[in-house]
Amino acid sequence: MKILALVAGIAGATALAQFPEASTQYVQRLAGAVDELSVVVADFDRSAEAAGLTRYQALDELTGTAFLNARNADMTRTLTRFDSLNADLAQLRAAGPVQRLFLAPARFDSEIGLRTFQDFQPALPVTFSGLSFAAIGFLAGSVLFALLSGLVAHLLRRSQAA
Repeated sequence: MKILALVAGIAGATALAQFPEASTQYVQRLAGAVDELSVVVADFDRSAEAAGLTRYQALDELTGTAFLNARNADMTRTLTRFDSLNADLAQLRAAGPVQRLFLAPARFDSEIGLRTFQDFQPALPVTFSGLSFAAIGFLAGSVLFALLSGLVAHLLRRSQAA
């Protein structure tokens, strides 16, 4: 029973330990989305300014035909999404890992979250290559420690004999 409790604890620790890296990767994707949307928003704002309009005046002018009405709806969604994602990004960047855990449900964009999850690689060495490197590092560190401690022990014995 103790062994099963230990295994369950290790499994839980391994799973929960993924959150900091997952949240970092989510914030990176969120930042990329905000960067791309900012290009669209800036382009729209420049066009509005060139026509002597504010952003919202330009939106108001996107009416009258089916295409213009659809374009108005598209830009309104884009501007709303940009503002929302930008605010989420600011909050998540300012938060530490524990704060992000509590902010995540309210600041989670399902589209970005899904793409993050699809590309996510575990942060702990639980993949074959991660475990292989960990095993090699463990062996190399053990051998180096054994060699150094053997050398120190040999030098101490020599100095005591002299």
